[in-house]
Amino acid sequence: MKNVILLIIIILAGCSAKPDIVSYAEEFEGSGQNEVYVVSNGWHTSFVIPAPETHEVIPELEQRFVDTPYIEFGWGDKGFYQAKETTLGLTLRAIFWPTESVVHSVAVPQNVEEYFPNSEVEKLCLSDVELSALIGFISSSFYRDKSGNLLELQKGIYGDSQFYSAVGDFYLMNTCNRWTAKGLKSIGMDISPTLKLTAGSVMNYLNKWNSASGINCKKKSPHTSEILSRSVPLSPMIYHH
Repeated sequence: MKNVILLIIIILAGCSAKPDIVSYAEEFEGSGQNEVYVVSNGWHTSFVIPAPETHEVIPELEQRFVDTPYIEFGWGDKGFYQAKETTLGLTLRAIFWPTESVVHSVAVPQNVEEYFPNSEVEKLCLSDVELSALIGFISSSFYRDKSGNLLELQKGIYGDSQFYSAVGDFYLMNTCNRWTAKGLKSIGMDISPTLKLTAGSVMNYLNKWNSASGINCKKKSPHTSEILSRSVPLSPMIYHH
């Protein structure tokens, strides 16, 4: 038994916990003009962010997702996420054995909450700097080849969607929900990604934050996209966790 535990520790020690937290923002204020959403289906969380600003940083997605106001981004286990039918074996492998990861991207219409009627949705109001931090984190989640190109995989699991190869290993201590928490940490929220392994823990944190602070998005300036593209640093600071 001790040998099994030791083997697991050795394997996990060699895992990649990427993507790393990107730190551009100061402490999160929650009163910006950019509407961003965190969506939970009960076990998995994801971000829904404005497409035009995302295209400024990840131009390849503009060719794939045309004329959509928002894009949903989720990160997860390559085998489990892409499987047409989930099995106990796939589930156990995803949880207990380090596996490759993917980013799932979905075109989302203007009314985000109507698009996800059976999901829990929390809205956040991000400043330009906070939004650039989140997009920087999401951009760093994509795997790129030696030429800097995204690696497109199979079609996504619903709507107009697409899988892409991602960075980092998926395993028990590096889940889709910890990925979401890293994104929230990147925008300046006081959240511990290490302790946010379930969808419920992430959504409870956001619900408490919104209940205490309120949701007050300012009116968006028509020049926000131009300002945002200039505010994205070329060499972001990285926190390694």
